[in-house]
Amino acid sequence: MERSKAEAVIEAILFTMGDSVEISRLAEVIEEDVKTTKSILKDMAARYEEENRGIGLTQFDDSVQLCTKADMYEYLIKIAKTPRKMTLTDTVLETLSIIAYKQPVTRLEIERVRGVSCDHAINKLLEYDLITELGRLDAPGRPLLFGTTEQFLRCFGVKSLEELPELNPVQVEEFKQQAEQEVQLTLNI
Repeated sequence: MERSKAEAVIEAILFTMGDSVEISRLAEVIEEDVKTTKSILKDMAARYEEENRGIGLTQFDDSVQLCTKADMYEYLIKIAKTPRKMTLTDTVLETLSIIAYKQPVTRLEIERVRGVSCDHAINKLLEYDLITELGRLDAPGRPLLFGTTEQFLRCFGVKSLEELPELNPVQVEEFKQQAEQEVQLTLNI
């Protein structure tokens, strides 16, 4: 398949899917190897950037997605009027960070770190598609394992979990103290 046709096919697939697509699957469709497909995607991404288009390619670990550029958000708001707004409370953010750094992790492990129940936070994170159930731990009761999603990566502007900032010991200690204070407030109510 000629290169311009391959780009058109990739663009059509990514536009229609609306979600990320594995690069290996794109390679199969355009009948190229993964290395060549990555080269095509790199050229497409550069062209979107050079031409100052409203869309761009966002690459994750082994997949790619056609996305609206962040600086177009204000214009999308004018059309969408009331976009769905995610509200992440401190409790939900703390739970999300525990999952992001310790995944795959069970609800019990999260509650051990936080010191309090995390049912509400986990349900919110599942609703917002920031976490997903990864399966079950091979242990008594077969508890669910949770991990982050590609939506998490998109929302926090990272392409892989390796890009997450490292936690320093002082921050970890602060998290523990905040969780302990939260427990005390809960017990005093």
